[in-house]
Amino acid sequence: AVVSTQSTGVIEILRQRSRPYLFSNTMPPAVVGAALKVFELLTESSELPELVARNTMHFRSRMMEAGFTLSGTEHPIVPVMLYDAALASSIADELLKKGIYVIGFSFPVVPKGLARIRVQMSGGHTIEQIDRCVDAFIEVGKQKGII
Repeated sequence: AVVSTQSTGVIEILRQRSRPYLFSNTMPPAVVGAALKVFELLTESSELPELVARNTMHFRSRMMEAGFTLSGTEHPIVPVMLYDAALASSIADELLKKGIYVIGFSFPVVPKGLARIRVQMSGGHTIEQIDRCVDAFIEVGKQKGII
């Protein structure tokens, strides 16, 4: 249905209360174009997803060998479980000083007692970069006494 009115009050009420208006946003053309390009690349080759999977497994295996507890098994978003909010924040800060940008998550983003650092693997990472990241985790983990 279309409502035609010149009353700004009615227009404002419709904007604030109308479910279709509240929950339907168009995507910017650049986002649509990027999404279409991603689908095009994925249908042409499986190289990128395979590279993400290899990088993920490399990171996960090195981190587990070092003694870190990881959540999940194969996903490229790798939660490094630390269980303590202050510790997760402190380790993320120390890693940033070493050029490794990771995010510490704690309550209310995750349940209390399940604080973690989230690491996200990409097909754009090289093995050397991943190894540098793991080496930094190992160094900081030893300094903090968690491994």
